[in-house]
Formats: sequence, C-alpha cells, structure tokens
Amino acid sequence: MQVPTLNIEDNYADLQKRVSEGDTAAFRIIFDSLFSRLKLFAYSFVQNKEAAIEIVDDIFTKLWINRKHITEINNLKVYLYTATKNASLNYLSAKAKEIITESYDYITIQLVDNNTPEKLMVTQEFQKKINEAIESLSPRCKLVFKLVREDGLKYAEVANILNLSIKTVDNQMVIAVSKIRESVKVILNINNSKVFLKK
Repeated sequence: MQVPTLNIEDNYADLQKRVSEGDTAAFRIIFDSLFSRLKLFAYSFVQNKEAAIEIVDDIFTKLWINRKHITEINNLKVYLYTATKNASLNYLSAKAKEIITESYDYITIQLVDNNTPEKLMVTQEFQKKINEAIESLSPRCKLVFKLVREDGLKYAEVANILNLSIKTVDNQMVIAVSKIRESVKVILNINNSKVFLKK
C-alpha cells in the first residue's frame, strides 16, 4: 500500500520501519520526496550539477546499505540535509573550513521556480518583483529563506542543518520577508503590504 506523498513527513517513521525491513517501495517514496531538494541544496555548495547528483546518490546508497539502522534516525529529513551539507563540504575539501567560517556567504543559491498563478495568485510583474527581491538577498539569507519557504523546513531544523542559532534563522527570515514586502509594496502602491508571506 502506497503512502500518500502529501504531508509525507508524518509518515517517515512508518517508512523508516518498512525500509529497515527491506521494503524498496518505501525507500523509493523517501527518495522521490527528497532527492530533488537535496540535489539543489548540494549544488548550492559545489556549483556542479554532476557532483551534486553524485553526492546525493551516494547518501541514499549509504542509507540503503545501512537500512537496518534507519529507525535510529530521529529526524530523517534533517539527517539527510545535514549529510548532504557535510558531503558537499567534503567534496570542496580545501575550502571546507573557509566556508564554515564565512557563514555561507559565498554560496550561490538555486531557487526553484514555483511560478504557478493558481498557487501564488499574483501577476507576472508581481512575481518578477518577488524574484528580484529574493535574488537581492545575501547568500546566507537566501539559503535560509529557501530552506524554510521552498523546502518546508522548520526554523529549528534549518538552524541544526546550518549550525546556526534559531535566533539567527529568525533574523534572516525577518530580513528576507521585509525586503520582499518592500519590493511588492511598490506595485501595490500601499503603505502596509498585505501580502501573506509565511515568516
């Protein structure tokens, strides 16, 4: 019986149990739900598509090889994001320490284009302003924004993955939302933007 992909995080514990028992279908559900996001996350570090794919493939391969221990992982999503970050830094080997001390300020973030009018209910010009505002964010701020808004991670999870404090994550989101709000305010021509952006 296939587990619904909607709210799949709620099913990770069950999926992990099934994977530990050798269920390839359960493993495929986990793989399909996270591979693309982890690949983009890896690419943000290594700037090489083939390397990013190889890194994430290797992580999932190791996960399957060690499937008997998968139920010991408390938060699978955070575990895989952290593993991807660490593997990406290892790939960059010589620059790893420099990257950590520079607080991710060198990273080029690839944001997914979710420009679906039904979902966003905005005009093309409106969306263009939002995208421009996002692109103007600092690399670290953009990375935090991407993980929270696009990948659906909680503040605590992002803080854990990036070795930041929850307060820092919150501050970065405040900066991002404020910048986007100011950008769209120009189009709406109002003093107080009523654009609903999740903080």
